[in-house]
Amino acid sequence: MRKPAKPVPPSLRPSRGLEQFFFNIRDTVGLSILDCAGANQDNINLLINLGHKVYSQDLVRGIDDFFGSDPANQTNPARIEAFLQQNFDYPADSLDGVLLWDSLQFMNPVLLTATVERLALVMRPQSYLLAFFTAAERMAEVPSHDFRLVDDKTIRVSERGMRAPGQVFNNRNLERLFGRFNSVKFFLTRDNLREVIVRR
Repeated sequence: MRKPAKPVPPSLRPSRGLEQFFFNIRDTVGLSILDCAGANQDNINLLINLGHKVYSQDLVRGIDDFFGSDPANQTNPARIEAFLQQNFDYPADSLDGVLLWDSLQFMNPVLLTATVERLALVMRPQSYLLAFFTAAERMAEVPSHDFRLVDDKTIRVSERGMRAPGQVFNNRNLERLFGRFNSVKFFLTRDNLREVIVRR
């Protein structure tokens, strides 16, 4: 019988990707920002204090609600469309920024492609998204994290548990994934997270 994993205490970590995200929207207020970490007061307060409108979704929980914990279940077109309607029901060109955190890495290629296509539709041209992917390839399970904003350069990260990744992620296939977007920039961190900042 497998022993339960020892809880990992939350940690504060600087984030170059987060710093770049906020740098790109500096000196602008009234933006519409989608935060996919779920509704937590730390993130809401920081974004509202910067003068932005905040929408919150717990995208990882949404994946479980629609598909369960096995990425192999994420291929049914009707369920994918229902998932997209539930989590990205915004008018075209209406979002100025999206904080995806590590949610995309738990989608299989079918769901992932559909989600990125929907993001390309609802994000405004020249807007930005931030996503995290594990840099450790070909692992059966990787940690899922909870992300809380401390300031515009720092996040408090805690583990939510281990999950199966939807596929292997590297710079090449991430560039292909965001091929419809204008630019993709990578930051590799010391804790094996690949931070990706993407401009629509």
